Parts: sequence; C-alpha cells; structure tokens
Amino acid sequence: MSDDDFLRVEASDCPMSSCAAPAGAPCRTGKGKVAVHYHTARFRLVPALTKALNVPTPAIRKPGTLWVELPRPAEAGAEPAGHVRIGYARASTVRQSLDTQLDALQAAGVTRIFSEKISTRATTRPELDKAVALARELRSAGVAVTLAVHEHKRLGRGLDLAALAERLRAAGIGLEFLTGELQGSHDPAGVVFTVLAALSGMEREYIRDRTLEGHESARSRGKAIGGATVTDDAMLSMALHLREQNLSLRDIAARLVITKGKKRGQHPSPATVMRMFREHDEAVLVSISVTG
Repeated sequence: MSDDDFLRVEASDCPMSSCAAPAGAPCRTGKGKVAVHYHTARFRLVPALTKALNVPTPAIRKPGTLWVELPRPAEAGAEPAGHVRIGYARASTVRQSLDTQLDALQAAGVTRIFSEKISTRATTRPELDKAVALARELRSAGVAVTLAVHEHKRLGRGLDLAALAERLRAAGIGLEFLTGELQGSHDPAGVVFTVLAALSGMEREYIRDRTLEGHESARSRGKAIGGATVTDDAMLSMALHLREQNLSLRDIAARLVITKGKKRGQHPSPATVMRMFREHDEAVLVSISVTG
C-alpha cells in the first residue's frame, strides 16, 4: 500500500452505520475515538484495495484520540479555498548555516518554515516529513498548497528527489524552487513532476540494463564479476546509486549488506566495493566498445 491510500479511502463516506464518517475524516469507533483501521466496507470502495485485509489509519489522523469531523475534500474541479506556501530548509551538517535559505524563504513571503540540519544520506528527515504531512492535511481540506525550498538539492538528489516528487504529485501539492536549475513554481500535473517520475524509473532500468550488459560482455571474455559469496547484481545496483550521491567508499560499504555465503549479514569492505566498481566500470567500457 502507498502512503496516499488513506486519502483515497477518505474520499468516500464510510457506509458503516456505526461509523458514518464523512468524506475527509477517518473512521471512528463506537466510543467516539479515531479507529486504528479503516472499516472494511469503506476501504473496499477503492478498487486497488478491494483485496486488502486491512488499511491502517495513518499517524497524521492520530488513531485512538477523540474523533472530530474534518473538512470534506474539495470537489473535483472546484476552486481551491485559498493558497498556502510551506517552506523547507536543510543543511547537511551542524556547522553549516541555514540563514541564507531562511532569509530567501522569508523574503519570498513564506511564513511557515520547517528546517533541520541533517545529511542528504539520511533515510528519514523528520522536519521534511512534518512539512509534507501539513501540506497533505491542508490539501485534503481543499486548500492549494505549494512546498517552497531554496533549491531542489535541499530536497534530495536522483531517485530520492523523484520519489518525493511522486508523493507530492499524488497529493496534489505543488513545488517551488527559489534558485537553481529548476527555479520557479511547478504544478503537480506539470512537466517537472512528469520528468522526475520518469527519471526514477529510467535510472533504475538504466543501471540494471548496463550492469547486465557489462557483466555478460565481461563473462564472454572470461572475466568473473565480484566475489561469488559477497557481491551480486542487487548489491552493485545499490552501490552505483550510492556512488551517484558522492558517498565515500567507506560510507557505501557501511550501507550495503552481504546476502549470501559465510559473510551473510555483514558489510562488505571498502576494498571490495572499490573492486566491484572497477570491474563494473571496465565491463561497461567493454560493452560500449563492442556495441558502439
């Protein structure tokens, strides 16, 4: 299930007479609390969820707390009830200053700003998650919402940025970059969201295809790829993605896990990662020379 399934469920009133939660609000229990799971009769109104066993109520709805009716979602084609811009600022280390980003956002008229000092490599960013959660909450109430940042790199790079853009697009949230290559405001249905979504899928396919082609070409020349019990294609694909983020060999090795053999569950050594990259790059060059 995706992060936006609850919005699809809440697009309809709950048909359970004991709940009767209106569209836009979560299901409720007989004791007037927010239900931990949406009622089956309600989430099965969503075609993609008809075979699901249950659909949990997200944390944003505060399951277990006193239930209150929330604003109904805007009718399709209806004019948004106002427009809100939510700002996000991020620095990679505690030594870096956020002043430039904060000043730019404030100068652009953004009053609600979430900020944090956390690495691009972090898998979760609490303040960004809060900004997106607030944006989705406002959007579900019929308000047009734009997430504003100083430049696109503050949100992430490559696949991470594409994945975030897809989440925002699904929720109908716009993006605004104050500087950089993507400077400007971008509608969820616009070309930037389309390109970022396509980039996500294309990058995965490109890495996979070039890896397989390179390996096949190298094997035809009698060259083995990686250690039989340490590296594999899945590890290589992940390592190549991490390399695109300019991580060091040591950092890349720390984020990889050996999935088979005597060293299963351990991390490969930086030397193994370096050898894996070298063999992959050599194999790709061979493939290009053969096909070019």
